[in-house]
Amino acid sequence: MGVIALIVIGAAAGFLATRLMRIEADIPTTMFIGVAGALIGGLILRVLGTLMGAMAGFVGAVLGAMLLIWLWQRYRR
Repeated sequence: MGVIALIVIGAAAGFLATRLMRIEADIPTTMFIGVAGALIGGLILRVLGTLMGAMAGFVGAVLGAMLLIWLWQRYRR
């Protein structure tokens, strides 16, 4: 996946994840969460990619971003 595609998908996944987790974050933080979540989710859900195709990458990106948000909220305090 190209770097531009990773940023675009990561930004969309970060936006969706921040809305699902009901947190307010600025645009760079949202993009970072999405890109990092895409990397985490991509590693965790690589097997699903072969089974479900491209949609699994987006699902993995959202789940990875949600995991990152949860860890961030839990250990930030």
